[in-house]
Amino acid sequence: MAAFIGIGVLRHMLYRLVFWAAILLCLTQLLITLWRSDRPMAAMKSTNVNTRTILQNMMDFHVARTTTPPYESLLTVEPWVDKGLAQSEQLIMDQVQRRLPNLPVSYWNENKNKLMYYKNESCARFPSIYELEFNNVYWQSLHTTNGSFHLFSAYYDVRKYSRIGPAVRILGMINRIEPVVRTHCQFWFDGYRQPVIVKTMEYKYIWYKKWGNYKQGIFQPYLIACQVPKSHHHAVPASVSLVENVCDRATNNLRVVYDRPVVKKDFAVCVKGLDFLYEDLSVRLVEWIELLHLLGADKIFFYQLQVHPNISKVLEHYEAKGMVHVQPLTLPGGQPNVPGFQHLYLTKKVNHKRQNELIPYNDCLYRNLYSYNYIALLDIDEVIMPIKSRTWKELMDVVLVKALAKRNETRASYNVRNVYFLDDLIHEHGWFKTMPRYMHMLQHVYRSQNYTKPNQYVKCFHNPERALTLHNHFPLACLGQACTSYPIETEDAHLQHYRADCVKTLKKTCTEFRQNSVMDTTIWRYKRQLISKVSNTLSLLGFFPTLI
Repeated sequence: MAAFIGIGVLRHMLYRLVFWAAILLCLTQLLITLWRSDRPMAAMKSTNVNTRTILQNMMDFHVARTTTPPYESLLTVEPWVDKGLAQSEQLIMDQVQRRLPNLPVSYWNENKNKLMYYKNESCARFPSIYELEFNNVYWQSLHTTNGSFHLFSAYYDVRKYSRIGPAVRILGMINRIEPVVRTHCQFWFDGYRQPVIVKTMEYKYIWYKKWGNYKQGIFQPYLIACQVPKSHHHAVPASVSLVENVCDRATNNLRVVYDRPVVKKDFAVCVKGLDFLYEDLSVRLVEWIELLHLLGADKIFFYQLQVHPNISKVLEHYEAKGMVHVQPLTLPGGQPNVPGFQHLYLTKKVNHKRQNELIPYNDCLYRNLYSYNYIALLDIDEVIMPIKSRTWKELMDVVLVKALAKRNETRASYNVRNVYFLDDLIHEHGWFKTMPRYMHMLQHVYRSQNYTKPNQYVKCFHNPERALTLHNHFPLACLGQACTSYPIETEDAHLQHYRADCVKTLKKTCTEFRQNSVMDTTIWRYKRQLISKVSNTLSLLGFFPTLI
């Protein structure tokens, strides 16, 4: 065998030697031809053609001999293939559960071989996960005689301010305004072979019709409520299916989310579906995540549509550290999910974009109902900045005292006013040489002197005990009583909004914002820690060129 391999190597060496000798011969002939400039042009052209022919023939010979191994060696060589991916069904199901958190994989696995139905085998049979109707990966569907439903997730709600008692709330989109179709919830409990079936109590619209898109046929965001009967108040449903008629075979089956840790944490931040396929905001994202962590965010929950590969790298890094959670997201129904096309769609269809955003916002609220004292909905160019305090916890300790002094009640939210830190304000004053230029927020410390009007473009710390449905800027519906939001004084905190320009509706006012700017270096109190954390992360992730 060794002798066989040695012969093969010698042959390769011989072929290469012949090849380069031929190349050298051709080049020599070409130089001689050019040197003899007194030769007729026709003869010179003929020589050049012959030279090119010889070169091409030798190249073809070399490629033919070097791209394919000698025939004898092909008899024993084995191509490289990945033989390590074979997995058991259980391992595959574990991966499915991580990818589709709204699917009751464990409950189905435990009960898939049992006969589970309502009154007889043809009535409300427990659906196999292979019989469900999925829509755009993360949604499950129900088609009724009056409208289609795309369901995203389901949650167990036992909050003390809820007047309907224990209930399951289902978040989804329906292509009807003011739906009139009667539907039912089929609850499936551990240890029971029969479902508990109740009528749907409410379709809660998560939108104001004055905002537009109030048309039949357009998928609208809803929170659907089904009360758990008193006979089952002691248990939490494992899953729920939404059907039109009691005995219908369900085409959807959602895991009921109920995560109740022993100890609540303070602050969660929710970020709507990221749509930055063509914009690499990775470095700015690192600065933003690190700053929010310094301010007191226990975890940031991202929803992801399409993003630049560098953004994915950043999110994967922080998810591995436990600082963020990333949930992939799609648009339901016939809306586009092709990268690029989806981005254009969301740019052109602004009201559709806004309505779709309400799904991740409210999913984030309900997944964290019992885990955090406050939930903030922020974009990655926004920071709730304490003025006198160092952290959000210290800020809220001050704010709660002031709020209770004004009115002795629990608020649904605590809002901060918006102020613009526009990109071009820095150019009038130049860069700060004591800080890296890539630290966008540390460099941009000039802001408009005036705030946007109260209750306009505000952001809030939401109280999960009181919020029923959330909008980007404030609660839309609340438990117990009407939604109340306490305005945090600007001497205590504000929303630092880092943008290239004002929103379109403030174009006229934006000129005034630019003409009246002030320097606000509140963020510099974190600069030493922030520069260190951001630079270390960027270095670790390979964002800096190798310095020799």
